[in-house]
Amino acid sequence: MRLYCFIFEEKPKLPNQLMSKEKITLSQLEQYLSKAAWILKGPVDASDFKVYIFPLLFFKRISDVYDEEYKIALEESEGDKEYASLPEFHRFEIPQDCHWNDVRETTTNVGHAIEKALRGIEQANQEYLYGIFGDAQWSNKNKLSDRLLNDLIEHFSQYDLSNSNVDSDLLGNSYEYLIKHFADLTNKKAGEFYTPRSVVHLLGLILDPHEGETIYDPACGTGGMLLECVDNLKHNNEDFRTLKLYGQEKNLTSSSIARMNMFLHGIEDFQIVRGDTLRNPAFFEADGLKTFDCVIANPPFSLKEWGAENWVNDPFGRNIAGVPPKGNGDMAWVQHMIKSMNSTGRMTVVLPHGALFRKGAEGRIREELLKQDLLEAVIGLGPNIFYGTQLAACVLIFKQNKEANKKGKVLFIDGSEQVRVGRAQNYLEPEHVQQLFDWYNGYEDVENYVKVASKADLKENDYNLNIPLYVEKIIEDNLPSVEEALTDLKTAWNESLKAEDKFKIILKKFVQ
Repeated sequence: MRLYCFIFEEKPKLPNQLMSKEKITLSQLEQYLSKAAWILKGPVDASDFKVYIFPLLFFKRISDVYDEEYKIALEESEGDKEYASLPEFHRFEIPQDCHWNDVRETTTNVGHAIEKALRGIEQANQEYLYGIFGDAQWSNKNKLSDRLLNDLIEHFSQYDLSNSNVDSDLLGNSYEYLIKHFADLTNKKAGEFYTPRSVVHLLGLILDPHEGETIYDPACGTGGMLLECVDNLKHNNEDFRTLKLYGQEKNLTSSSIARMNMFLHGIEDFQIVRGDTLRNPAFFEADGLKTFDCVIANPPFSLKEWGAENWVNDPFGRNIAGVPPKGNGDMAWVQHMIKSMNSTGRMTVVLPHGALFRKGAEGRIREELLKQDLLEAVIGLGPNIFYGTQLAACVLIFKQNKEANKKGKVLFIDGSEQVRVGRAQNYLEPEHVQQLFDWYNGYEDVENYVKVASKADLKENDYNLNIPLYVEKIIEDNLPSVEEALTDLKTAWNESLKAEDKFKIILKKFVQ
């Protein structure tokens, strides 16, 4: 499916009044979006800010882009309004009474006006925008009074968000900032859909996507990992528009945000589908599940109700190594992702550390996957770097075709020390990401940190992947010898005697 973005490769010349505007900075956009959250604070719980702010931002963006396109066409046609309104001059159609300005002019029943406008835009652009604004209850006056909504609309009306006034990348980056801002505000609740950017960057570096490849995230949240793959190509001066992005997300709000996020970053070729990946995967080819060059995800940790009842006879053939336990879906995600790799595919996945060593069904699945020689590396991350949990996580890297020198081996990296410790949260800084990536690329033993394990090593440990079993810490013995200790003690004793004599002399003066 080919979707239109907000910018053309060659932009037509803009009217003078548009050309003269100064572009908005990232700092201005971030403050702009943060203020919107504060307007909602009180009547609306912080975990629900995203339900209202993201749709309004997107609504304002497409309204301003429509106006910009209209003015350009109007100038080209020397004032022909009918010509300027033709659909071919617009990325998205905005029906009558559904424009931002129509809502702005409304003073009573503002929520109803917003709902009408959003639904009207979705219906007029069903192929691309159906359901994109989510299901927020805008007309609930107990939560959203007319005054509050008017304040919010007026706040968003401060800036012109047309192409001439704000770059697509800049708007997308500010959008990512707001997603993190919500995670900071709500901690556990927002942590369901936010992965620290540094972790996402590490996965993107390892996956290393290139032009023309297909990228798939089966638990895509708000689309951050897919966009990281786009950024990887930009960094390497490759054409990111040749990528084909696919994502599935169960949460309605998150899947809607992911679609808006793609548009706001100027991404054209993507499919984001709402649905339960483990129960009802969305992407197929003639002979079964669709497969991809790159698969990347941070799926929900240790998901309990994941659909185990269907896994024994999984119609999609994903139980390639066994049936995961009913109360923990970690290995179901891993097997789904492996099955989604094409014949030369590679994948990176974030999991809780328990997935490395839990016994029972998970232990048997690990053993089978190791015997199939699909696992290339295990990277242990430091504790407390994820929002909403203090648990340490790990990154697993799988490949369908491992390089010759890596066959029959697994690289283990202990990255537990690669963090900056904070008061409430630890942080994976750029230098930590680079160190972990360098160790991964080096693929050789590093004392205390990295170990290349053989098949025999894995078998000896009963296919347990717990990192300390392979990366042994060498504790340096810095204790002094007995002779050195006695010498130090003698010196200290003599110094104390001298100090005591000095004290007695001073005390004697006071007594006299």
